[in-house]
Amino acid sequence: MKEKLEQIKKEAIEQIAKSDALDALNDVRVNFLGKKGELTAVLKGMKDVAPEDRPKVGQLVNETRAEIERILEEATKKLENIKREMTMKAEVIDVTLPAKKNIVGHRHPNITTQEEVQNIFIGMGYEVIEGPEIETDYYNFEALNIPADHPAKDEQDTFYINGEYLLRTQTSGTQVHVMEKGNLPIRMIAPGRVFRSDEVDATHSPSFHQIEGLVIDKHITFADLKGTLAEFAKELFGEDTKVRFRPHHFNFTEPSAEMDVSCFKCGGAGCRFCKGTGWIEILGCGLVHPNVLKMSKIDPEEYSGFAFGIGLERIALLKYEIDDMRLLYENDVRFLKQF
Repeated sequence: MKEKLEQIKKEAIEQIAKSDALDALNDVRVNFLGKKGELTAVLKGMKDVAPEDRPKVGQLVNETRAEIERILEEATKKLENIKREMTMKAEVIDVTLPAKKNIVGHRHPNITTQEEVQNIFIGMGYEVIEGPEIETDYYNFEALNIPADHPAKDEQDTFYINGEYLLRTQTSGTQVHVMEKGNLPIRMIAPGRVFRSDEVDATHSPSFHQIEGLVIDKHITFADLKGTLAEFAKELFGEDTKVRFRPHHFNFTEPSAEMDVSCFKCGGAGCRFCKGTGWIEILGCGLVHPNVLKMSKIDPEEYSGFAFGIGLERIALLKYEIDDMRLLYENDVRFLKQF
């Protein structure tokens, strides 16, 4: 039995020495120490050994097993070290190189401004409604009291798809869609992209954004309009902001006005930013024209309302002191990362 165990150990050591991979070492372990291995077979044959010799034979088997396991462990560590060294040589890392920075984007100044304006009106109880960018002539013009011969309907001013459909020139059409549903009262704002046939320059673009607001209820007056927009201006530009209203003309409101805010750079004293006037124009507004209410099946004798329209890019240019509207659309990272 002793000679057989010595022979098993010798063969195991020889096979371990020839193994040049971890998989090969594992095969040696299974062949000699596994459930069907040679040492296991010796243990199963212990029943044929005389009872008085079994302790001695069992000790010899355990010593052989321990020796094979020790040699296997040493060989395994040696091959693992060799594999690690080869991997490190193949995956050389120059620790002196600068790290790869993860460039994280952020919101565009237009989006930031839009969300700020929306949050102010949401806080006043307004609902945000989005409408279609491709609109019918009726909703974009006629339902807003703009007749067929109005200059704004000229193809030089408006992108017509055909005689009936066009790219909307304002988000006011969304207000008409809501009014026609007849769910009164209404407190809403309609943000979105609009299109006009403008030449591209520092203050104009054929595509830009508006946020238009509408309130319809009983006993709405111009005082409600002034109070709402004054509060909006203070929230947007600061608590000390003052507002003034200048008479104007819009087909869909009567009376109509343009609203200015006191210059938030000089406090109204006059500077380059406000061109020395102390005031900055930011939006147009007025009481909803009775004809607009009638066309949406709302009785102007019972209901009244006000509307306003804000140019989103204009607000962004003012807030961030940007001189050229084109910078918002050129996608120059050097510009955008400032925000």
